[in-house]
Amino acid sequence: MSVVIKGTGCYIPDIITTNQDFHQNNFLNADGSIIESSSEVIVEKFKAITGIVERRYAKNNLTASDIGSFAAKKAIEDAKIDPETIDYIIVAHNFGDVKHDAIQSDILPCLAARIKHSLRIKNPKCVAYDILFGCPGWIEGMIQAKSFIDSGIAKTCLVIGTETLSRVVDQHDRDAMIYSDGAGAALVTSSDDTDSGILSHESASFTFDEAYYLFFGCSNNLDLDKDTRYIKMHGRKIYEFALSKVPAAMKSCLEKSGVNIKNLKKVLIHQANEKMDEAIIHRFYRQFKTPVPPGIMPMSIHKLGNSSVATVPTLFDLVIKGKLEGHELNKGDHVMFASVGAGMHINAFMYRI
Repeated sequence: MSVVIKGTGCYIPDIITTNQDFHQNNFLNADGSIIESSSEVIVEKFKAITGIVERRYAKNNLTASDIGSFAAKKAIEDAKIDPETIDYIIVAHNFGDVKHDAIQSDILPCLAARIKHSLRIKNPKCVAYDILFGCPGWIEGMIQAKSFIDSGIAKTCLVIGTETLSRVVDQHDRDAMIYSDGAGAALVTSSDDTDSGILSHESASFTFDEAYYLFFGCSNNLDLDKDTRYIKMHGRKIYEFALSKVPAAMKSCLEKSGVNIKNLKKVLIHQANEKMDEAIIHRFYRQFKTPVPPGIMPMSIHKLGNSSVATVPTLFDLVIKGKLEGHELNKGDHVMFASVGAGMHINAFMYRI
């Protein structure tokens, strides 16, 4: 028996926000002081580092659970299964449902329960719960789904990553330009096809010194309400952490799978920062004294931004369905999924199509 991805789906919001839309922002340093460079110069430097040109925001009337249900429906339809046969719905997110122009996160009931309700699944044996694991949340949900299926507890799991980060960014912080909204989902099942499936995984939490590299903090505009919190990060520390820890975790995951690095077709890595992802992939291949193959790492960040838990499942859905130019996957191809994020958490899994 193997654990396979039976169907995928994603929801890419309609609202496109370009870098030029930030030219009017009053960007400030963390201490509230004025940044000497103009907004135009700040935006250009941001593009050079992150690779982001535009990002997607959800419509004002939609929440994370709404767009998560859209992606879930597509995955169920793609898998061609009866939703009443789903044993677990696992939803990865970080901030719950944050309504437009609101300052409070709503996670009662949990997003998984809301999505199950939206899907109109009656079966009470379909257990719905959330997972909070930073940006690696969807991958961790996939690892949990595999464990449920391997143990015989479940046969079918729906794993969703959904986020509306545009609702929790500080418009006076340059990092606000990184984040976006989106949702991705995968329907995971047991299968007799042992030629396909999840081959191995790696997961770790570095919290001793690194726990608060990403955190909730007040606006860089010190005149605003100090009780209103926004997503904040120590970018340089995250960059250095990712480069020192992620390649080693990916190496361990690959070695557990028994797959030769030369047979790796794609690496689908969390779309956090183009320069950081490129550095990670180069360090990963350097461990095997192997050059980085062209086209090994598809990127969606340029047009979609960083939607946290949604980046990896969205990227996979686009590639597997031939919607990302220059990239394709075929039966028998080996793919690595990897992520790093708040906590600080790292994970990865190897998959054979």
